[in-house]
Amino acid sequence: MKALLIYPIFPPTFWSYEKILELVNRKVLLPPLGLVTVAGILPQEWEFKLVDRNIRAVTEDEWAWADVVIMSAMIVQKDDLINQIKEAKKRNKLVAVGGPYPTSVPHELEEAGADFFILDEGEITLPMFVEAIERGDTAGVFRTTEKPDVTVTPIPRFDLLELDAYDSMSVQFSRGCPFQCEFCDIIVLYGRKPRTKTPEQLLKELDCLYELGWRRSVFMVDDNFIGNKRNVKLLLKALKEWQQEHQYPFRFNTEASVDLADDPELMELMVDCYFDAVFLGIETPDEESLAMTKKFQNTRSSLTEAVDKIIRTGLRPMAGFIIGFDGEEKGAGDRIVRFAEQVGIPTTTFAMLQALPNTALWHRLEKEGRLNTGKYGNINQTTLMNFVPTRPVEDIANEYVDAFWRLYDPHAYLDRAYRCFLKLGAPKAHPPAKLPSLVDLKALGIVLWRQGIKRDTRWKFWHHLFSIIKNNPGVWEHYLTLCAHNEHFLEYREIVKNDINAQLEEYLSNYRSPDEVMSDGEAMVA
Repeated sequence: MKALLIYPIFPPTFWSYEKILELVNRKVLLPPLGLVTVAGILPQEWEFKLVDRNIRAVTEDEWAWADVVIMSAMIVQKDDLINQIKEAKKRNKLVAVGGPYPTSVPHELEEAGADFFILDEGEITLPMFVEAIERGDTAGVFRTTEKPDVTVTPIPRFDLLELDAYDSMSVQFSRGCPFQCEFCDIIVLYGRKPRTKTPEQLLKELDCLYELGWRRSVFMVDDNFIGNKRNVKLLLKALKEWQQEHQYPFRFNTEASVDLADDPELMELMVDCYFDAVFLGIETPDEESLAMTKKFQNTRSSLTEAVDKIIRTGLRPMAGFIIGFDGEEKGAGDRIVRFAEQVGIPTTTFAMLQALPNTALWHRLEKEGRLNTGKYGNINQTTLMNFVPTRPVEDIANEYVDAFWRLYDPHAYLDRAYRCFLKLGAPKAHPPAKLPSLVDLKALGIVLWRQGIKRDTRWKFWHHLFSIIKNNPGVWEHYLTLCAHNEHFLEYREIVKNDINAQLEEYLSNYRSPDEVMSDGEAMVA
């Protein structure tokens, strides 16, 4: 079999980082780990070609070559996934789909023409698909309620990737999360019992990347890297030795629950292994909202103190925030901004609450008759919430746009990053010094020109940079990278503002009376 693997386009999102990637001459932040894992599970006597449409389009020669087309997607990739299914069917190709979006709502892809639905986790359902292909079947749905043992998952086919196009590489150690957050679909897709690979297994994946010549950052894509603390510590002890032996070729970052701060040994091991950043699902500083959404792990101790501990250990925090929880009081956006400023979290992904398919939140809102899964049901930072909230949508939307705008004001962002990096623990890993590439020097020059000369941030930029070099010299390069990140956010906050205001104007026109729209629509437009 000749299998053409296609990864659909991501629209611009908080994580797409287009402006940053332009600076370093790369196309995409992260590769399609799911598809290269699929290629590792399928029979190795098959032939494979992979096209990441975030890098380039599928060629006619590739369409003609394929016996079967296999696609995987998240909800945010829905539109291009449907378009690519239709393109494949125009050419009379067998089409198989899988991944988080098809698994959550497979009925949405039936009309597009997909033939095979390889749902849930591929270690179990991909062999079912292979058996069907070998029988000569031309359609089928393959599902399982069983959670596979990921210690049998083969090394992903990283060799299929156009490595030079990516800024970071992805690996996965665990699946699942022990917590019960009402809005989260991870526990629906992968369960609440974290399953991990063996340390030896993950190190073989790193060996593969190393042999392919990869020498940049690696993202542990686990939705909660520390879900199984015992096993992750075993991994980190082995990884520490591997990094030392290979002279620290990779920097790591990952996602973790905020209770990471309760385990100093775990944080120290991460820093020893050259982890330098961690994404934390903080969601909101409002304890009532955290309790409402069953995110109890964030209410057991001070969030401010927890984030401070993580920073001082040497892990730069990235934080997720959400607005629009049931029972939320007015001013939630302002409280989120004040919290991020107080603690010093430079990068804060921020969105209005969305009910993801099949989550506990989805089922509760469906039972209450509050779901709106139509036009505004896409999952992104630029879409209105897909349900009727307990306070006016326009209040939430206005607070959201205002908070996003303030968080990524160039002065506020520089100040927040500066406060974070003044207290950020210095890295313990010391890779061999190397000369910067011409691409890196060009990117540095652009950042220095824009933020240190052209914009009115010039005095603040130079003051903060020299102060970091003087007071915390071990982190100045990392700090400059964070300065560069705001090139993306400056543009993205415009997208957020324009898209949300346009949707809100349409929402108010369609769902409220003309008198109501006239009374407060003016404030929304402003």
